[in-house]
Amino acid sequence: MNAKKKVEQIKITQIKGLIGQKEKLKRTVEALGLKRIDHSVIHEDNDVIRGMVFKVKHLVIVEKV
Repeated sequence: MNAKKKVEQIKITQIKGLIGQKEKLKRTVEALGLKRIDHSVIHEDNDVIRGMVFKVKHLVIVEKV
């Protein structure tokens, strides 16, 4: 039998706007799939996503799903 690994997921919610932020941070938030304040997306919990969240940690909230 094949045992499937349970993939951890995180919910990322944008809590602050992007006006006045550096272009690189705006592109990171866009790459995460966030579009506006209070918009949420669900991603797999991996190193790539965690690194992106770390760069914009002052603009988002992260919760485990």
